Amino acid sequence: MVFMFITAAVLAEICSALPLSGSIYIWAAESAGPKYARLVGFIVAWWACTAWMTFTASNCQATANFIVSQMAVWDVNFPGGVGNDNIQWRALIWGISELMLLVSVAMNYLPPRLYSFVFKFSVGLMMLDFLLCLIWLPIGVSKTYGFRSAKEVFTMTYNGTGAPPAWNWILSFLFTAGTLTGFDASGHIAEETMNASVIAAKGILSSAIATGVLGFATTILFLFCTPDLDTVFSLNAPQPFVQIYALALGKNASIFMTIIAVLGLILNSTVAIVASSRLVFAVARDGVLPLSRWVGCVDSKGQPRNAVTVIYIFAALLLCTILPSQVAFTSLVSAGAVPTIAAYGLIPLLRLTMTPNHFQSSHFRLGQYAKPFYLCAALFNTLIFAVDISPFYFPVTADTFNFAAVIFIAITIFAVSSWYLIPEEKWLRREQVLRAMRASEGHEED
Repeated sequence: MVFMFITAAVLAEICSALPLSGSIYIWAAESAGPKYARLVGFIVAWWACTAWMTFTASNCQATANFIVSQMAVWDVNFPGGVGNDNIQWRALIWGISELMLLVSVAMNYLPPRLYSFVFKFSVGLMMLDFLLCLIWLPIGVSKTYGFRSAKEVFTMTYNGTGAPPAWNWILSFLFTAGTLTGFDASGHIAEETMNASVIAAKGILSSAIATGVLGFATTILFLFCTPDLDTVFSLNAPQPFVQIYALALGKNASIFMTIIAVLGLILNSTVAIVASSRLVFAVARDGVLPLSRWVGCVDSKGQPRNAVTVIYIFAALLLCTILPSQVAFTSLVSAGAVPTIAAYGLIPLLRLTMTPNHFQSSHFRLGQYAKPFYLCAALFNTLIFAVDISPFYFPVTADTFNFAAVIFIAITIFAVSSWYLIPEEKWLRREQVLRAMRASEGHEED
C-alpha cells in the first residue's frame, strides 16, 4: 500500500506538469527524454489501451459472477451442472457479461452533463457497500458462524499454489496490489478538467490513498469475517462472497448485498469506459492505432463516441472467448493488469535515469524525495510485474501456465512494429517532444 502511494505521488508529479488526455503514455514518452520518447510513447500507448479495454471485459464478467452466484445460494439446478467445463454454463456467463457491457457502454452515450451525477452516485453506492460490510456483516457473523481468531488472521498461512513458501506469500500481492491500480484514470480526462494541473494530479493521489486505506480496512474485516478454510473451499459459487453473505446474513439479505455489488460494478465499468475512451481517443488522435482518423473523431458535443464504440467492440469480442474456453478468457484478462504495472514501473525508472531534474512546473514536485521515490516505485512495480506473469500453480502444466507474459510480449511487439512502420512526421516528432518538455518546465514557446 505504501509503495503504491509512492507510485501515485510519482505519477501525480508528472501529471501536474503534463495534464493531457492520453496521460500515461505522454508521461512515459516525456520521461524518456527526446532520444527515446517516440519509442517509449508507442509502447506505453499500446500497453495502456490494452490494459484499460481488457479491464472493461473483466469487470463485466465479474458482475455476471455475482448474479449467477445466487443460484448456488438458492440451490438452483442448472442443466449440465455449475462449472466452467459445462458449455451451457459458460454461455450463461457470456450472455450476462455481454448484457452488463452493453448497459455500461450505453451510459457512456448519456449527455456529458449527467456524468457528474453518475460519478457521485457511484461513489455513494460504493460507500454504502463499504459501510454495510463494516457494520452489518460483522453483526451477522457474530450471530452465526463466528469470527476467526487474531492468530488465524495474522499468522496462519495456506499454500494452495504449490510454490515455495516465500513465493507463495508474495503471490498474495496479485490481488491486493491489483486493487491499487487504475489511479491514473483522472489523468485521462485532464483535458476536460478545470485547473487540471492541480485537480487531475490531486485525483491520482486521493484515489490511491482512499483505495489503499479503505481497501486495507476491508481486507482485515473480511479476514476476520470469513469462515474457516474448510467451509470456504466447499463454496461452489463463481463469487464465493455471495455465499458468505448468505451464511452470515441470510439468503434474502444476500440478494440485497448482491444487488448493491452488481450496481457498483456496472457503474465501475461505466466510469472505466469514460476514462479509457479518453485514452483511446488521445492515442488515436496522435495516430498510433489502426483507423486512427475515425477513432480520433469527436461528436458535436466534443465527446469521443467512436472511441467508446471501439472499446465496446474490443470488450465484446474478448468476452466471446468465454464460450470456447474459460481458461482462454482468464489468461487474456489476467494479462490486463500486466501492462499497467509495467507502465507504473517504467515511468519512475525513466524519471530516475533519464529526466531526474525535469518537469519543474509541477505543483506536486517531490523535491528531495524524488529520487528515492523513483527508485522505490520502480523496484516495487517490478516485483508486482513478476507476480502478475508468474504461474499461479506449481508444478506448471499446460493447464496452469500463465499466458500473461506471452500476451504482454505480443502487445509490445505490436507497439514496436507500429513505431517502426509509422513515420515520425505523423506522430510525436522530436520538436513536439522538446516543446512539451519546455512547457513542463514552465518555459513559454518562442
